[in-house]
Amino acid sequence: MNDEERARADIIEISHRVYGKGWVANHDGNLSVRVDDDRVVATPTSVSKGDLRPEQLILVDLSGKKLEGTRRGFSEFALHLAIYRARPDVKAVLHAHPVTATGFAVAGVELDPTFMPEAVVSLGDSIPTAHFALPYGDEGAAPLSAYVQDVDVMLLANHGVIGYGPDLWTAFYRVELVEHLARIQVVARQLGAVNRVSPEHLTVLLEKRRKAGLGPEARAETLRLSQGAAAPAGENPASAGAAGLHLPDGAAPSAWTGTGPLPGVPVEVPGQDDLRRLVEQALERIREG
Repeated sequence: MNDEERARADIIEISHRVYGKGWVANHDGNLSVRVDDDRVVATPTSVSKGDLRPEQLILVDLSGKKLEGTRRGFSEFALHLAIYRARPDVKAVLHAHPVTATGFAVAGVELDPTFMPEAVVSLGDSIPTAHFALPYGDEGAAPLSAYVQDVDVMLLANHGVIGYGPDLWTAFYRVELVEHLARIQVVARQLGAVNRVSPEHLTVLLEKRRKAGLGPEARAETLRLSQGAAAPAGENPASAGAAGLHLPDGAAPSAWTGTGPLPGVPVEVPGQDDLRRLVEQALERIREG
């Protein structure tokens, strides 16, 4: 299965899951996967995510021009395009309206993930709300620019949630976690208080996040290593968790001197499969405590 075939299969399955979870109604929501530098497979407009079929998907370029497909593109593509332009590491975007998280966005209530350790490692210490704009064209996408470099998911005021990542499954799980946290925060408030982790524990959790290859600092380290820069002192640069890189079979960590590219590793930012493995490793660390 090549990248485009995988993208099409993922969009269909995840669209059906999004609909099944009640995150969208009618023709709500949109999903896209970038399959190369200038082509994106996307959901069309005016089709329920619960009824979406492979032949209804469209292929567009990064200007939004349709290259293949019989259906029309969705009007909010500018939001996806803004993320792809700002974050070359992002290969997939998912926008939906999960009820509880969208309720926070409509009410203007902050959703703070720092009340659960796992959430901090997965999403960081902030789930911002981008201010409202009609979600069309550059003006509609402009509010995302304040946050897109620092987070991997955000609320959209009076609109919904948008998540993104190295593949569509990661984007889906990030939106799923945001909705889960929103529901927990509502219950905690009903019971009396939302108690957040201490600043000391938050520092430890954010460092775990960085070492798991997640967040802007980890991305910067990955880029430095891919360009042949030295790893930070005291860190094992050959660790997939520390550097965000996956060592191919046969590449010996001990052979790396601390400068230059890793032995046997192409000098490029990790690809989709590498980043998918990285996320799986991070989740495994979280489960292990």
